[in-house]
Amino acid sequence: MNGEPNLAGVRPISRTRLSSVRRLMLKQGRAAADQFLVDGVQATREAVRYGGAHTLLIAEPLLAALDQWKPGTAVQLAGASQLAAPQVVAASQLAALTQLLYDAERLAIEVVSISAVADKQLSDTVTSPGVFALCTRQRPELTSVSGAKLVAICAAVRDPGNAGTIIRTADAFGADAVVFTTGSVEAENPKTVRASVGSLFHLPVVQGVSFATAVAWARGNALQVLVADADGQLLTTTRLDTPTAWVFGNEAWGFPPDVLAQADAVVSVPMFGKAESLNVAAAAAVCLFATATAQRTG
Repeated sequence: MNGEPNLAGVRPISRTRLSSVRRLMLKQGRAAADQFLVDGVQATREAVRYGGAHTLLIAEPLLAALDQWKPGTAVQLAGASQLAAPQVVAASQLAALTQLLYDAERLAIEVVSISAVADKQLSDTVTSPGVFALCTRQRPELTSVSGAKLVAICAAVRDPGNAGTIIRTADAFGADAVVFTTGSVEAENPKTVRASVGSLFHLPVVQGVSFATAVAWARGNALQVLVADADGQLLTTTRLDTPTAWVFGNEAWGFPPDVLAQADAVVSVPMFGKAESLNVAAAAAVCLFATATAQRTG
């Protein structure tokens, strides 16, 4: 970090623009604007670094804290009312925000301020992070993914937290892409974006293709197709060192017979305790880790 960011050009967001940003909380609004909202310093940082962000929105209390900050110290701001507790902004949070603003200035990314009230309206978490990025929606196609060795296919995965965690897990274990088939949650859903913690910007996330199309693409690219299901053969007895597309499904519904019929193998994670099953995101983590390890050591 070279010096401090210049905040002289930061202006309050207009009411009209704030209204349009609020509409991004809804799927229809994201589709109409072809944009989505990212919240939190870490995810916003990744959006800035990997070219996804065009505007940052920073809560006024955080900017006020930055004005008072001396590196290595926390800042305590008065509560919004006499009954509200003071807000303590940690030194690490302010250091990360300073770097984020410096990067935005270097990359000529617009920065606007929002009020504390608007801050709460743009986040569905109990405590808003106060930092947001406006991002243009990316629409990678399956045909743009080449030379893949590890891919995660989400077949009608509707829970946004699970979907975002699978994106993050796939990123962590070096997957080449994540595919959301028709019927899956939208990758730009706020909870999916939050759960991905910035990984959404690190690898292609292809959306809206049929399961049959995803399988045909995998086979056309010499990937074996493995479906993760509790009734399959054990993961420990499955060959994993070859290019692989893992299929993860809806926890409540499981897989219909026609999906299972298209797999090269149905595979289960061995369990040694009393739990009946694994959450789909947890199962994905085990399967992707095991495959990435086998591909690198086998």
